[in-house]
Amino acid sequence: MMMKLLFENTLFRSIRAARPVVFLALCGISSVWAAIPIQSWTTENGAKVLFVENHSIPVVDFSVEFDAGARRDPNGKEGVASLTNMMLARGVAASERRSEPALAEAQILDAFADTAAQRGSSVGLDRAGVTLRSLSSKAERDAAVLLLARVLAQPSFPSDLLSRDKARTVAAIREDLTKPEAIANRAFMKEIYGNHPYSKEPTPESVESVTRDDIVDFHRKHYVAGNAVVVIVGDLKRDQAESIARELTIRLPGGSGERSLRQGMPAVPAAVKQEQRIAHPASQSHVLIGMPSLERGDKDFFALTVGNYILGGGGFVSRLMHEVRESRGLAYSVYSGFSPLLQPGPFQIGLQTKKSQTDEAVRVVRKTVADFLRNGPTDAEMKAAKDNLVQGFALRIDTNRKLLDQVAVIGYYDLPLDYLDNWTRHISQVTKADVVAAFNRKLAADRLAMVVVGSPD
Repeated sequence: MMMKLLFENTLFRSIRAARPVVFLALCGISSVWAAIPIQSWTTENGAKVLFVENHSIPVVDFSVEFDAGARRDPNGKEGVASLTNMMLARGVAASERRSEPALAEAQILDAFADTAAQRGSSVGLDRAGVTLRSLSSKAERDAAVLLLARVLAQPSFPSDLLSRDKARTVAAIREDLTKPEAIANRAFMKEIYGNHPYSKEPTPESVESVTRDDIVDFHRKHYVAGNAVVVIVGDLKRDQAESIARELTIRLPGGSGERSLRQGMPAVPAAVKQEQRIAHPASQSHVLIGMPSLERGDKDFFALTVGNYILGGGGFVSRLMHEVRESRGLAYSVYSGFSPLLQPGPFQIGLQTKKSQTDEAVRVVRKTVADFLRNGPTDAEMKAAKDNLVQGFALRIDTNRKLLDQVAVIGYYDLPLDYLDNWTRHISQVTKADVVAAFNRKLAADRLAMVVVGSPD
């Protein structure tokens, strides 16, 4: 599950390169601080569109995302969201009204290859969708867009391929359940979220129970234009982008009313200090410590970004790395990070250590966090963290795909369109007092849960 969370955490990854970047070819601008003009509109059937025009290379990147993440899995059918997304390109149904023939999986793959297009897909806790990279030349681009539109709206979900994908998924889950890191991630999410949908994980039994009717029903409910966020970045003009956005969504049902991302979602449970130790034959203990903490769009985001870089997100310059590894040799690496979601996403500290050193490593981690919450960072740590984050910001958006990912987050979570323009300014304005206040609002040392897999004998 934490692989999903790390995907959701695109805007929060630590940037370790400290050199300034003074030319950003991607956006055709001469300074890191220049604006990134994001245009936005809504299609006639309710899809939200964000567009960044960039003519530096003859390529266009697209993403279409829906409120169709794992949190929408029905109880007892965990894995439906992933299987639905996986099955989109397994076959396309014919459309008599549009005189479009049915396509089998091999034909879909060949058709994308014939246009030199690259298709991708992803499923996180909140959102799920597809991506496409295409040449900007009209013939190749239009063919790839049409095919992607049909994949999204007209999947045939062939039963034989569903059986194949279910078998592959079950095999992957069973393999994961032998790995200490995967066991720890599952247990950690269950520990801090209880019965909340964020704790949902597919099991062999839940996947095997999924039927084709479940897939069809999930697609019908969630892959609708009213839930769609279309992001286009690349070598197009506005009128071309409008036409493509319409083509990508016109076949989708419109949905009902405005997007309501929180509909049907219970509140995240209050954090409670608890501990779970799971025996495992691995040579080391895998330790996860944390609690639910941060929503997307929270005003504390930038202070937490700076503070987390200092605490455990800055690699070898972080407090946790110094205290746990450098001073005591208790672990090869240790990290901390926030994973903001629609509802409070997890704050997590992770490390691996010898089984005999587990309790000592945990004691040092908890003390380091408590000291940080009480005293905050030093002036030198603040300067180093802000310099690194500001100077490394351009590396977050230095390719079409990175920018696509960032803008998709802005679109799905309804962040301001000038969010990227103001990112470095917000980081620069963070003070030590801001960090201390934000961390104490979002974390409590005496309410951090812990999971240890491979505990001492």
